[in-house]
Amino acid sequence: MNRRGFLAAAGSAVTVSLAGCAGVGGEQPGDVQMRAVSFDPAEYTVSVGDEVVWHNPSTRSHTVTAYEASIPDEAEYFASGGYESEAAAREGWTGGNFGGAITSGETYSHTFEVPGTYEYVCIPHEQGGMLGTVVVEE
Repeated sequence: MNRRGFLAAAGSAVTVSLAGCAGVGGEQPGDVQMRAVSFDPAEYTVSVGDEVVWHNPSTRSHTVTAYEASIPDEAEYFASGGYESEAAAREGWTGGNFGGAITSGETYSHTFEVPGTYEYVCIPHEQGGMLGTVVVEE
């Protein structure tokens, strides 16, 4: 085989082999991705009435838990697992049953009805700095 023929064949093989990888590492479902120990993006801006979807593509379990003191007074509290307070969400996780866990491939969503800034955390990765913010604009 001559050099030109070899390069053409090799280039075709690489193109075909990479074609199946288009979805790998490509666009993920959801607005916020849960990485190993971070939310991506760490800050996300939406309008009143918008739903935010968190997606966990990582192999670790995560939570989405609002810091109760860091959401607008009129806002509905939110936490994966359906907890009604930050204390309940923390107890649910640390009580040994890993309540509120969002495992690999799963999503969690919340609709924001009140404008303001909402800070939240992944309970098991809080010490590692896994914090996020949703800014809701009118």
